[in-house]
Amino acid sequence: MRVMVMVKANADSEAGVLPTEKLLSEMMEFNEQLVKAGIMLAGDGLRPSSTGKRIRFNGAKRSVIDGPFAETKELIAGYWVWQVKSMEEAVEWAKRCPNPMEGESELEIRPFFEAEDFGAEFTPELRAKEARLRREAEQQATDNRQQASDNRHQASGIRHQG
Repeated sequence: MRVMVMVKANADSEAGVLPTEKLLSEMMEFNEQLVKAGIMLAGDGLRPSSTGKRIRFNGAKRSVIDGPFAETKELIAGYWVWQVKSMEEAVEWAKRCPNPMEGESELEIRPFFEAEDFGAEFTPELRAKEARLRREAEQQATDNRQQASDNRHQASGIRHQG
């Protein structure tokens, strides 16, 4: 089963306070354990909500709301996507996580919907289309990571040549 593990935001994360070197090191160690165990599929930290936007839908109408957003306890500062055997396994891994914030913090774990959850409404045609879109999205992500890496190496070379 796939789950999303969300790191809830707090006043510091919303103020843009970055983690210490110690916390970054502890998180890297934890992430390495997750990867070696075949658990971690993805994960990233998010910038404060002041840099974000929300799109509100009302029928055909769309409105854009600029951050920051008031309810800090409802915001997400980061996330992981894990592949686990059960919710219990996810909880056990989450309990091993270093405290993601200074002071009090919270993780929330929620399972993803899987294709079989949708029953007959998710027709073979829709399943095939979803599979194709997932493959294309994965390829784009791979291409984008490679381009970003190439750009970093190129920028590094330019700085060192000067």
